[in-house]
Amino acid sequence: PCSQVNLKKGVPPDSHNETCTAGAGSLLVEFGILSRLLGDSTFEWVARRAVKALWSLRSNNTGLLGNVVNIQTGHWVGKQSGLGAGSDSFYEYLLKSYILFGEKEDLEMFNAAYQNIQSHLRRGREACNEGEGDPPLYVNVNMYTGQLMNTWIDSLQAFFPGLQVLIGDVEDAICLHAFYYAIWKRYGALPERYNWQLQAPDVPFYPLRPELVESTYLLYQATKNPFYLHVGMDILQSLEKYTKAKCGYATLHHVVEKTKEDRMESFFLSETCKYLYLLFDEENPVHKSGNKFMFTTEGHIVSVDERFRTSLWEDILPGEEDSTHRTKPTELKAANFSSNCNKVPDERRYLLPLKSNYMRQIDRMVGLI
Repeated sequence: PCSQVNLKKGVPPDSHNETCTAGAGSLLVEFGILSRLLGDSTFEWVARRAVKALWSLRSNNTGLLGNVVNIQTGHWVGKQSGLGAGSDSFYEYLLKSYILFGEKEDLEMFNAAYQNIQSHLRRGREACNEGEGDPPLYVNVNMYTGQLMNTWIDSLQAFFPGLQVLIGDVEDAICLHAFYYAIWKRYGALPERYNWQLQAPDVPFYPLRPELVESTYLLYQATKNPFYLHVGMDILQSLEKYTKAKCGYATLHHVVEKTKEDRMESFFLSETCKYLYLLFDEENPVHKSGNKFMFTTEGHIVSVDERFRTSLWEDILPGEEDSTHRTKPTELKAANFSSNCNKVPDERRYLLPLKSNYMRQIDRMVGLI
C-alpha cells in the first residue's frame, strides 16, 4: 500500500513510492475483522497480499526484512533490520493475526521471523537471569549480512517485551523491559533514540509514547509481580512531574533539559493512559474475561471470538485460485490459566523479576550508576 493517500483525491501525484515495513504489513487485524464481519474477503485479501509480498522480499541469507521498501520495484530502500520504528508492528501483527483468526500460515511466519531475530539481532548472554556476559539486547543490523548498523535503539522497541509475553518468552521479556526501565529511571522519560554505546540520547525528545507502559502492563498480567506496579507508579509520577500542562500533557522536547513542546499525540490517551489505567485496575472487566480480548497495535480492544476463525467465503482468497487450499484455521480453545501461570517461576512473582546483580549491571550499562 501507498504510505499516503488523500481521501478525496487519491494518491497525491507528488507522493513517493516508499513505505515502511510496519506501515504496509500491519493491516491484517483490522482488515481481517472487517472482512469477517461483512462476509467480504476483499479487505483481508489486500492485507494478506501485502504481508506475503513483504515476506517474499526477506533476505535469503539471514531471513530478515528491511525497514523501508519501494512499493513499485520491491527493492529495499532501507536495509536496516530491527524491532523499532518502521518494523515493530509487522512482527506484532503476524502473531496477533494468528491469535485472532487461527491461520497457521501467520504463526509459521511469526515463528520463522522470531527465530531469525534471535539469531541475528539479539546480543548478550544466552539467559536473562543466569550466566556471565552482557545483558540481552536487540540491535539494528543489515538485513543481508546481520552486521551491526548503528549503536542506538529507539523507544518503540520497548513494545517487544510485551510481544514476548504473548508467546510465553517471559524470561527474555523481563531482561529487555528492565533495560528500558533503567533508561526511564535515568531521564524520567524514554528518549526517542538512545545510544547504548555512548550512554546518551541520540534523539532526545519523548512524545508520550506507550510502548514501555504496554510491556509493563503485560508483564504484570503474566507474573503478578508487584514490581511492575512500582514501575507503573514511577512512570505515572514522571508523567505528572515533567509532562503535565495546563490543558493536557506535553511532549518533552528534550529528556535531559525537560523542555516541552505544545503537542499531545492521540496515542497518549488511546494507549499510554489506557495501559496505565488497566495496570492498576485489577477489577476491570478485561481482566475478568479470561482470554477473550486482545489489543491492536494502537491499543484498541477487540474480541477474540470463535466467529473470527470461520471464513464466510471460499477457502481460497481472490487471486489465489492456482494456490493450494488454505489450511483450516486452528480451533479456538480456552486457556488453562492456572496451568499457564505456573510456568512462570515462583521467584518471578515475589522477588525482583531480575536478580539484583543483573539489575545493577543494566543500571551501569545505561549510566544510571
